[in-house]
Amino acid sequence: MSAHTAIAAAQPNRFVPGYLAATMPQSVGGMPKAQRSPAADPLATIAQVKVIDREQSIFAEGDAADAIFRIVDGVIRLYKLLPDGRRQIIGFLQAGDMVGLAFAERYLYSAETVTACTVQRISRSQLDALLDAQPSLARKLLSVTTSELVAAQDQMLLLGRKTALEKLASFLLALSRRTDGNRAIALPMSRSDIADYLGLTTETVSRGFTKLKTSRLIRILDGGKVELLDHDALADLADCA
Repeated sequence: MSAHTAIAAAQPNRFVPGYLAATMPQSVGGMPKAQRSPAADPLATIAQVKVIDREQSIFAEGDAADAIFRIVDGVIRLYKLLPDGRRQIIGFLQAGDMVGLAFAERYLYSAETVTACTVQRISRSQLDALLDAQPSLARKLLSVTTSELVAAQDQMLLLGRKTALEKLASFLLALSRRTDGNRAIALPMSRSDIADYLGLTTETVSRGFTKLKTSRLIRILDGGKVELLDHDALADLADCA
C-alpha cells in the first residue's frame, strides 16, 4: 500500500464520500513564492502550475481522479449535483487549500473556479512517490486532513440546526477567520453560490444580507466586499442554535 493510499484509508469520509480538502501549514502551502524552496515546499517540485479563468471547470464529478490540486491564488467551489438536478455546494477553497487527497478512482464531486485562479496540479503517481520518500510529509498531510474533516463535520451538524440568518452569520464569520479576523472580507461568490452552500434559496440569502445590514451588523462595500461591524453580535447570532 502506498503512503497516499494509507492516508486516504485513514480518513473518516462520512459527511461527503470522497471529499477531502485541507489547508496545509506554512511549511508546505500558503507561503509567499519568494520564500519557497524545494526543502520548504517539496510539493512545488512536482507540481504543474496552471492559470484558469473564472467560472471554468477544474474537474467534473466522475472524471478519473488522477491528480490533486493546491490553490495558489483565487477561490474555487466544490459541488455535487443531486438526482433532481439541484446543485449542493460542499465547500469554497482559497489559497493554500488542497483538494483531491481522498483516494478514489474517480472524483465524486466537481470543482470550478469562482474567480481567476492559479493552481498547482500534482499527479497522484508523483505524490505517491514523494510520500513514500518523505514519510514526515505523509504524517503532516494525515494530521491536517483529519483535523479539517472533524471541523467540517461539526460545521455541517451546526448548520443543519440553524435558522437562515444564523447560517449566514456563521458563513461570514468563517470567512473572517480565514483572513485572520479581518473586518472587511471578500465575497467573490454569488448569492446563488452562498444559497447552494447553506441550503437556502437565493432570495432568502438576499433578505438575510438586508437584515444584517439594517441591524448594523454588516456593511456592504464596493468590490464585492462586506465589513463586519459587530463581530460579537454576529458571533452571538451564529451560536444561537
